[in-house]
Amino acid sequence: MTQWERLQQLDTVYSQRAFDLYNRDEFPMEVRHYLAHWIEGQDWERASRDSSQAAFLFQVLLENLDNQFSRFAREKDCFLLQRNFRRYKQNFQKYQEEPFTLATIINWFLVKEREILNDAELAQQVQTLQVQPAAMELESQKRVENSLKDLKTKVEVMEHSIRCLEEQQDEFDFKYQTHRMDCCTEEEKKMQVEGLQKMLNALDKCRRNFLSDISEMLNAADVLCSALIDEELVDWKWRQQKSCIGAPDDTSLENLEKWFTQIIECMFQLQKFLQKLDELVGKMTYENDPIPVRKPPLKSRVDTLLTHLIKSSFVVETQPTMPQSRGPLVLRTNVQFSVKVRLLYKVSELNHVMKVTVSVDNAASQLKGFRKFNVLGTLSKALNMAESMNGGMVADFRHLTLKDQKVGGGGKGINDLSLSVTEELHRITFQTEFDYQDLSVHLETSSLPAVVISNSSQQQSAWASVLWFNMLCSDPKNVKFFETSPAATWPQFGEMLRWQFLSCGKRGLDSDQLETLAIKLFGKQQNYDSCKISWTKFSKENLPDTNFTLWVWLDGILTLVKLYLSDLWSDGSIMGFVSKGKERLLLKKKQNGTFLLRFSESIKDGGITFSWVQYANDGTPSVQTVKPFTSTDLKQIALPDILCNFRIMEAENIPVNPLCYLYPNTPKDQAFGKYYSEKTGEENPYLKYLKTKLVFVSKENGCSGVREEPESDLSTQDRDPPPFPDAGDDNLLLQVFEKSPMLSSATIDENMLNSILDRDSKCTVPDAFSPTAPHTSPSCLQLHFSESPVDILADALSPDIDVTLLDFLNCPNFLNGIRMLPEESDDFVLDPGFQDIGYPNIPLTP
Repeated sequence: MTQWERLQQLDTVYSQRAFDLYNRDEFPMEVRHYLAHWIEGQDWERASRDSSQAAFLFQVLLENLDNQFSRFAREKDCFLLQRNFRRYKQNFQKYQEEPFTLATIINWFLVKEREILNDAELAQQVQTLQVQPAAMELESQKRVENSLKDLKTKVEVMEHSIRCLEEQQDEFDFKYQTHRMDCCTEEEKKMQVEGLQKMLNALDKCRRNFLSDISEMLNAADVLCSALIDEELVDWKWRQQKSCIGAPDDTSLENLEKWFTQIIECMFQLQKFLQKLDELVGKMTYENDPIPVRKPPLKSRVDTLLTHLIKSSFVVETQPTMPQSRGPLVLRTNVQFSVKVRLLYKVSELNHVMKVTVSVDNAASQLKGFRKFNVLGTLSKALNMAESMNGGMVADFRHLTLKDQKVGGGGKGINDLSLSVTEELHRITFQTEFDYQDLSVHLETSSLPAVVISNSSQQQSAWASVLWFNMLCSDPKNVKFFETSPAATWPQFGEMLRWQFLSCGKRGLDSDQLETLAIKLFGKQQNYDSCKISWTKFSKENLPDTNFTLWVWLDGILTLVKLYLSDLWSDGSIMGFVSKGKERLLLKKKQNGTFLLRFSESIKDGGITFSWVQYANDGTPSVQTVKPFTSTDLKQIALPDILCNFRIMEAENIPVNPLCYLYPNTPKDQAFGKYYSEKTGEENPYLKYLKTKLVFVSKENGCSGVREEPESDLSTQDRDPPPFPDAGDDNLLLQVFEKSPMLSSATIDENMLNSILDRDSKCTVPDAFSPTAPHTSPSCLQLHFSESPVDILADALSPDIDVTLLDFLNCPNFLNGIRMLPEESDDFVLDPGFQDIGYPNIPLTP
């Protein structure tokens, strides 16, 4: 089954995302649909980098468009498709000179499709884990469905009843008029009057019963309306609010739209019944007629219910979101954002009639010191069924922008609430007029509170505010939330963190990982449910002995996972959060070469490290740890390749890889083999002939002493990289020439040349964040060569010079000192210049 076919089988919420994805002009959905098999069979990622491949695919694409055009020409009823495909080909012609641009666009769409499929699969997996809540939700839905079914049945019965009532009245009226014109004896008239009286009594009873039926029906509708608005709609809004911060909740409006439409239609039917009663009274009334007395309050109840239902049915379906932002509700001035509103009452007669207008901060405009904004863009749109896949009443605002509104002398005034820019909350408001079947209602709805920033440096703090508000506050009108922001309980905070990792890496935090974080924050306790963390501690106060907050540290790790570790995190290869003390306890029980991956606690922008256990000749275990790798490192070489090529120096200067089994006992290649890079030097223009691989090597097992006293990973060793030491230290990065080269970057980075290791040395770690002891920082071995052809290579490895591989290759003396081996040989022979300083020839296994 093709990726495109799988997309079409998704639930409404995800198929709507696919529809929104192709609501653009760059790549038409029809082309994607009719050329699906061919499109998915091509390597567009490579074509986006390779001009010749892009040019080839561009020509084949045009040929396929011609072929599809010809097929449409032979088929009936395909005139529009034929015309469209001719236009698509003409539009694609603009990429004739830059076909790789089109390849990049197509590849971007395919990547976004895979993201939608992954999210849908993840939601399905989560759904299977939530059996009990799903069962409760299903039971609630069944109750609503049954109530609606009963209500619709009663409406059908009443529709029959009012027809009978009308016929009964017509019959009485006919006989009454006949009686008046008939000339007969007094006895006959008396008998006719008695018969008419019985008919009138029966008619009066039917009218009273009908009015009672309407009253009972309104009672049932009241209960159903309460269940729909106060329970189901409120629950949906809370699910949507949580989904904005990563919760995998279902936010589809399909059921609500169906329910609102059905109950509103029933109410309009009641309204018609009451109007029919007015007609009947107009034709005939009598003394003590119940309709003139009892109908007005019933009509008032119907109108009140209808107004309440219709007002409640106007909702924000998609919260304000900027393109390529990390999440909704963070808006930047002068940057476009999109937002979508929906009327849950689905009626075709209103299509293109109801105009929705947009504004900002209607409620918060009175708050002194709050910034004020103008909304620019298309500020009025009609509710349009064409903009929704299932024909709903939707107004989709895609190109709105916020602009600062200069007040007084300009600039931001003093805020009464002493809130920072990223603590100000602003709401986007939508208004329209509902005018249908003699009912006029003013409708208004607003988005969840959004944080408005002016530059990208504020985005991290803004997202923290969005997380905190939507984790703790269920009142979207509370724009002064951060004036007295409540603390979060550990269950609330832990659940929010689980959602963040779930959305970034497709796997949430497990109980062990959450417990590790709880210990770091609160110390070892029997139960953490009563523990609380304040807004200040989360986002304003620095962690002990660091210059960054808890949120900055967590966000750095989340970014690292999202950009470089998503697959490894998703498949469970990364243990992530584990204390050093527990790490040692776990590893010392395992066989030699067992290692695990965890996040560093001391790097602001996120770091990951690995530790392994090795045994001395007497059987004593020790745990070794490398200096954490940051995004700078992983941008150049993927973590699986680092694990694959890591080496330590054994006896006789032979480098070996000490990493054998991923904890608890999975062979390393089995765990990471599918992620190893298979790129060749041919893909790097600087290494077309010089094929290399970067190998991390540590001499003498990489062991270096650490102080035997309590330490925390929150040390300055990882925050301030030490300078390169003099010759004689322990760590060295060898650049090995081999048949199967692998290189992730054309620039040799200083950090990539370091592999710093920590020795076990009976180190214990406290459970809570605390000031840390100094940590010795082993460093890289720098080779000093005498005047020889390889001096340039030694200089290039100096941390003080940023030299690219292109600089190496442009240097005429660079290759003179290195003897290249034939392509079929896997051995590595060092230049005699290396041997002169005491290093033997080192055969390396590729």
